[in-house]
Amino acid sequence: MKRSIPNYALYGDQAQPGWIDSFNIEWIPQRSKPYNWHIRPHIHDAFLQILYLQSGGMELLLNDVKWSAVAPCLAVIPAQTVHGIDFIPDTDGPAVTAAQKQLESMASLVMPELLQVIRTPAVIAMPAENSHSASLMTLFREVEREWRMHAVGQSAAGMSLLITVLVQIARIGNALGPTPTVSNPRKAGQVEKFRTLVDKNFRKRLPIEAYAQELGVTPGQLSRLCRDVLGVSALNVINARIVHEAQRELVYGGTSVKQIAATLGFADEDYFGRFFRKQTGIGPKMFRDQARAKLIDGERHPQVARPPGF
Repeated sequence: MKRSIPNYALYGDQAQPGWIDSFNIEWIPQRSKPYNWHIRPHIHDAFLQILYLQSGGMELLLNDVKWSAVAPCLAVIPAQTVHGIDFIPDTDGPAVTAAQKQLESMASLVMPELLQVIRTPAVIAMPAENSHSASLMTLFREVEREWRMHAVGQSAAGMSLLITVLVQIARIGNALGPTPTVSNPRKAGQVEKFRTLVDKNFRKRLPIEAYAQELGVTPGQLSRLCRDVLGVSALNVINARIVHEAQRELVYGGTSVKQIAATLGFADEDYFGRFFRKQTGIGPKMFRDQARAKLIDGERHPQVARPPGF
């Protein structure tokens, strides 16, 4: 039976488009208590999540790996990671959601080692005596202050603070290391390798056969792996990465649709247009106009344009 994994922005709400550069912070009970502390498996297409449990505990599914954790601990949930959570009632702590590609761009400039932290699902224990964990709550409070401010430079300040949070997570992780209870790490590892290859090569429009050969599996096996771990086919993974980049270029780039099509490996603008329309239900030019209009409206009314969360 086909497995369908819902794609949410805030859990239980309709997903936000992946091209929005934004961040959100809320407290775990806000989102999980109304669902009886049970968050069903779902994905966030373009957003990284960081959970900091100060009290309580959880059973966490990350792709095909199961984790058990008690507070204090951290969880890092990269974009496109299938995750479901069963919290112990009254678990508390901040939950941050942020545009992953923007964080990756910042990290690649200031500390490339953070890319592995951003892209790797993990749960990390935090003993009180660890010197790096002491400053984390202060940083989360500062992120929350920026999120509530709606001032000039809010995104820049908030995302810069999140880079600092990630630095602290990297330090804690290097000192302690995560300890998962593994369900099927081989499958999860193969899928993660595939997604890394897609991220490096999606502009080349490589066929599934090329990725499968690189991973030492057949195209059919690769698709089954993706369906088992992510709930979608290998082709869906590739197409989603192309669409995500196309949307970002259309909204934030200054190049023409024809130029975008060429950089994404399409033979011509018409072919790209048909592909984009099939994947999104709308043509690239109309998407660009509507998305930019939405951003302008959000700048005029920032209090109504809440960014996504978990």
